[in-house]
This record gives sequence, structure tokens and C-alpha cells, in this order.
Amino acid sequence: MILRPVLDAMQTLPSFVYLIPVLMFFGGNVVSAVIATVIYALPPVIRLTSLGIGQIPLTYTEVSSSFGGTARQTLAKVKLPMALPSIMLGLNQAVMMALAMQVVTPLIGGVGLGREVFNALNTSNTGAGLAAGTGIVLLAIILDRLSQAWTQTQREALGV
Repeated sequence: MILRPVLDAMQTLPSFVYLIPVLMFFGGNVVSAVIATVIYALPPVIRLTSLGIGQIPLTYTEVSSSFGGTARQTLAKVKLPMALPSIMLGLNQAVMMALAMQVVTPLIGGVGLGREVFNALNTSNTGAGLAAGTGIVLLAIILDRLSQAWTQTQREALGV
């Protein structure tokens, strides 16, 4: 399977490395920053979704097929709901990685709180950098708590 080494490489490369090919293909603009962020944040979603679906006991799949469920129905009605906590963990990790990447993307034209941190570093303005960094941290915490609350009933039903 070629996907596993590709994901390994994607997760071990430093975040700055993603900026080079994106900058070469798309130039320095907001689109380049978004593409680099998506590529950087994608591996945890893929890995944890695969892990969540792979850890579902075979008996659930057998029950679904014995009741006449197709492969697509089994995936949509059995596997994905059972794997939802793992999938949400992957999405949560992707959001955290994307927010971490936002501090780097101003190098190629990214905007937002990352640009504020970058500008504060350029002007040695500790207060502005701390304020923008705190904004990123608070956003990460809020999104983390929202994703946990969204899957709370599913996690309780599964005993996780």
C-alpha cells in the first residue's frame, strides 16, 4: 500500500517544506496558504478515519450483510457511525494542525491571526504577538470543545 509511506512522509516533513512546492505552482497568495494548510492538516484525518473504520469488529459488518445491507449501506449506516469518535479526533487534530500552520503561511501571503503574529515578530512587538497567539490558542480550545460536545452522546453509547 503506497498511501502509508506517503502519509508518513507528510507527517514528518516540517511545515516550511509544504510552502516551497505550493509557492512554485501557485505563487505567493492566500490560495497558496490554504493549499499548504490543507496538505499539512490532511494526514491525521486520513489515518484516524482508517483506524476507526478498521477497528470496528467484524461481527457488525457480518450482521449488516446478513440483513441484506450492501457495502455502501454498511459503510454509511454501521461503520461510519461506529467510527465517528475516531473520525472526529482526526478532524480535531487537523484543525489543530491547520491553526499551527497559520503562523507559517504569512511567509507566502497568508492572512488572519497568523499574519498578526508574523508582523509582531518583524517589529519585535511582544504584546501584539502574544495577543494574536492567544487568539489562535483560544480558537483552538473552542473548536476542540465543540467537537467533543458534538460527539459526546456517540462516545457514551460506544463506551469510549
